Amino acid sequence: MKQTAAAVAIAALGSGTALAETVIKVAYENNPGEPVDVVMHYWKDLIAERSNGEITFELYPSAQLGSKQDVTEQAMLGDNVITITDVGFLADYIPDLGILFGPYLAEDASQLFAIYESDWYKEKERELADKGIHVVMSNYLYGPRHLIAKKPVRTLDDMKGMKIRTPNNIMQIRAIEAMGATATPMPLGEVYTALSQGIIDGVENPLSVLYGQKFYEEAKYLSLIGYLLNTSLFIGGEAFFGSLPPEQLDIIHETAKEAGLYSQQLSVESDAAMIEKFREAGVEIIEPDTTPFREAARAVYGEFPEWSDGLYDQIQAQLGN
Repeated sequence: MKQTAAAVAIAALGSGTALAETVIKVAYENNPGEPVDVVMHYWKDLIAERSNGEITFELYPSAQLGSKQDVTEQAMLGDNVITITDVGFLADYIPDLGILFGPYLAEDASQLFAIYESDWYKEKERELADKGIHVVMSNYLYGPRHLIAKKPVRTLDDMKGMKIRTPNNIMQIRAIEAMGATATPMPLGEVYTALSQGIIDGVENPLSVLYGQKFYEEAKYLSLIGYLLNTSLFIGGEAFFGSLPPEQLDIIHETAKEAGLYSQQLSVESDAAMIEKFREAGVEIIEPDTTPFREAARAVYGEFPEWSDGLYDQIQAQLGN
C-alpha cells in the first residue's frame, strides 16, 4: 500500500502490537528567536513529553517551506504539515470569519478568544473541515499590529500616498486603504528587500515581528497605531489529521491549547521590552491619537456583502460592545 505524505513510521513490537510515530512539520515565516519560534519550541517539547515521543515536531522557520499560501496548499493536499494563519486569510474559505480580523474590533484579546470558544465559531470550524482544513490551535496571540515606516506617521493624513506592505488578505488590504495608504501585499520573507529597494514605504505587524525581521535597519519611524489585535490559528489538512489515532489527536489539541496560552503570556511580556530595543536601534517611537484611524477604518465593515446578514451586530454583541 502506498505510504502517505504523513511520514508516519510504524515500529513493530515483539508482542505483535504497533507503536505509531507521527512526524509533523511546523512551518512559519517568522525567524528563529521571534516569539512564534519560541512558542513552537515550547510546543515541540511539550508534545514530545506528553506523547512519550510518539509525536515529533520538525520546525521550519523563515519560510523554509514556502509562503503561508504554499504551506496551506501542501496541507490540503495531505502533507504532514501545519502552519500559522489567521481568520483574515481563512476568510477566503469561510467569508464570515473575516470579521474577526477587522480593524479596531476589540480592545482586549480575551474578548476575541471568547468568540473562538463560541458555538458560532465551532460551526465555522466544521465548515473549514468540510473544505479540507483542520484547525489545530485557535488561541494563539500574535499581538497588536503597528506600523514601521521610512517616514513618520503622526496623523491619519500622513498615511496618504504611502505604500504599506500587508499580508495577502482582503480585510487588512481594505483596512490599510481605508486609512489612506496603498496596500501592497507580499510574503513576509520579501519585505526587507522591498523596504531596502523602496518598493514599499512601510510595513505593519506586531512589534516582535517588526523587530525580529530587522525592519528597523531600513525604516526608522515606529507608529503605535494598534489597528488590529491579531489572534492567530495553526492549521493543517483534514486528510492528514483525519488519519491519526484519536489518542494522538487529543494530545495534539490539548498541547496546542497550552502552547496558545503560553503565547498570550509571552506577547504581553515582550512588547514593553521591544519598545526599548527599537529605541536602542535608533527608531523614533510615535504614539499618535488613534481616534481618526479608528473612524476611518470603521468603513471596512460595510464593504463585505458576502457576510451573513446581521453578522457585525452579532459579533459586537458577543464582544460586549
